[in-house]
Amino acid sequence: MTDPTTVLVADDQALLRGSLRVLVDTEPGFRVVGEAATGTEAVDLATRHRPDVVLMDIRMPDLDGIEATRRICADPATAGVRVLVLTTFDLDAYVHAALRAGASGFLLKDTPPARLLAGIAVVAAGDALLAPSVTRRLVAEFSTRPAPGRPLPRALDGVTAREREVLVLIARGLSNTEIAEHLRVSPATVKTHIGHLLDKLGARDRAQLVIVAYESGLVVAAPP
Repeated sequence: MTDPTTVLVADDQALLRGSLRVLVDTEPGFRVVGEAATGTEAVDLATRHRPDVVLMDIRMPDLDGIEATRRICADPATAGVRVLVLTTFDLDAYVHAALRAGASGFLLKDTPPARLLAGIAVVAAGDALLAPSVTRRLVAEFSTRPAPGRPLPRALDGVTAREREVLVLIARGLSNTEIAEHLRVSPATVKTHIGHLLDKLGARDRAQLVIVAYESGLVVAAPP
């Protein structure tokens, strides 16, 4: 038997925390290891239990979810902990800040239970949970991009032309399989390119690669 995917629930609403705990604990292969009502508690419990995934609310007392996410993702002791942000609004400026702080993705609080559980599994596996129709729009709205014609940041200097192609396709919401088909390469090759991008750009996961693609100006958002 494999070890269960461990989850920490962080939300200031006791009723929602309890509902999420019941949902997660009743799903085979998942186990809640703690509940946090504040951002400080979320950081402390993440350090103590080192869960696979933290379900993180943004608006919490004492310490908000953005700063809690930043502290968890920046601490070497919790480097393996993934944060999945739960938010009320799909165009919330705080979500962009949370992604920059290291969150691996986000879902709306009214997400169907089956999708939430699937999202936890995706994030626990080390991938990012990105809904392209929402995330691209959010990142584009709240990112500061260079003016047209400005050279790309030095952060992209070591990125090859093919890796830049892959980065653009990631930002457009394509899966590894779709990228492989588009570039006429194998999925394994795509995975290798993504690994190189993560290393070269110092990104935790796919979510941060999307941020880099927009903020560097490599991808320009379409007009609303």
